[in-house]
Amino acid sequence: MKNQPNPNTEPDMLPEYDFSGKKGVRGKYYQAYRQGHTVRVIQEDGSATSQYFTLEDGAVLLAPDVRKYFPDSDSVNQALRGLIQLIPQESQKAA
Repeated sequence: MKNQPNPNTEPDMLPEYDFSGKKGVRGKYYQAYRQGHTVRVIQEDGSATSQYFTLEDGAVLLAPDVRKYFPDSDSVNQALRGLIQLIPQESQKAA
């Protein structure tokens, strides 16, 4: 027997939320996110904790148009290994 949603609870997405893309700007916060961001969590007792996040060393942030073709790390690594094979051996030694 499947769990049926309770009709008495509020929906997760209200009708006034518009994610159709007509008003949004894709990548609006992309550069700011790359610079790092602070997450502040306010606890029930009123205390707050803050933590600053940046991309880890070696992490690569894919642009949205590239991400469509490479959804995970394995697909990116496989594609890059294929490109590495095309580089002349002398260039690989210099790197």
